Amino acid sequence: MNETKTEDISKVYFTDFRCRPDEGPVDKLKRLMKAAGLNKIDMDGKFVAIKMHFGELGNMSFLRPNYARAVVDLVKGCGGKPFLTDCNTLYPGSRKNAIEHLYCAWENGFTPLTVGCPIIIGDGLKGTDDVAVPVKGGEYVKEAKIGHAIMDADVFISLTHFKGHEMTGFGGTIKNIGMGCGSRAGKKEQHSNGKPQIDHNKCLLECANKGLSFNAETRKMSVVTDNCVGCGRCVGACNFDAISFTNDAAVKELNCRMAEYTKAVVDGRPNFHISLVCDVSPTCDCHAGNDAPILPDVGMFASADPLALDQACADACLRQTPLPNTQLTEAMAAPNFCDHHDHFDNANPNTEYKTCLAHAEKIGLGSRKYEIITVR
Repeated sequence: MNETKTEDISKVYFTDFRCRPDEGPVDKLKRLMKAAGLNKIDMDGKFVAIKMHFGELGNMSFLRPNYARAVVDLVKGCGGKPFLTDCNTLYPGSRKNAIEHLYCAWENGFTPLTVGCPIIIGDGLKGTDDVAVPVKGGEYVKEAKIGHAIMDADVFISLTHFKGHEMTGFGGTIKNIGMGCGSRAGKKEQHSNGKPQIDHNKCLLECANKGLSFNAETRKMSVVTDNCVGCGRCVGACNFDAISFTNDAAVKELNCRMAEYTKAVVDGRPNFHISLVCDVSPTCDCHAGNDAPILPDVGMFASADPLALDQACADACLRQTPLPNTQLTEAMAAPNFCDHHDHFDNANPNTEYKTCLAHAEKIGLGSRKYEIITVR
């Protein structure tokens, strides 16, 4: 799909959510994908991995199965053999092993009947079925640990819900691929630099790795650093700002590793990427719940360049007016508010995403320069 790039300016295709009376958003997504050239990829008789997030049980902001079905139908129309996929998580919840992960996907509406293809958990039953993939030009990761089923596919497609994120500023295509395709060991490697510290007077116990210890006598929580994998789940789960990271560079290094993991996944095979900017929740779909969207629905984007796609989606979000009564406007109304002139930084002040985009460009994942092509 390199034909979408001209002089390092990538093409990003866009359509909004306005629909004629005789159509819906799924119809527009199909037109968008065809205009962007997904149907021009040789998929005849080939295995096609469609990477997406099935949503945590209790969360309502994840992408509906209808959108996945649109991608699946187009792939099948090109003779491909599609499957939806994601890898297991490090933290507690509904997706930490393949059995629970599949039940979660089914309960959230993703079944072979609704999406038209099988669902395969990329890193196997316990999250240990991975393959070491060399990272060309990697500075932080030499071999990424990627779910085996994902790397076995001949063609790779990502379908992303673009939203805010409590560690990386926003969760876009690079996060969906880099973090999402990492096995449990791969996720641990990406998160490994940062260790949290706790304000003992206010905390919430949430850890899958025995990284938090509660003393019943003192009624205080502490971090067991030997067990902590630095995944940041406790930071997102705590409603009291009791937990922070001790390594200020942890998020920036996480961003760089995530970009390198993404490069490992897409290098050497046809790949294509779709991102829907809707229900822009302030935090990840990995939570068993979600807050109100901080920004209006923008539209659907598609590109052969995952970096240009993230840059275009972020730029489109920054042009929006924040929605009232949200985490973003609440933060902006606080007495000590410091305006970062960036919706994602303002919504989650301890986050940072620009390092990810800069490092992705540095290692050759794609271009931050793009041309928007609007599809009606």
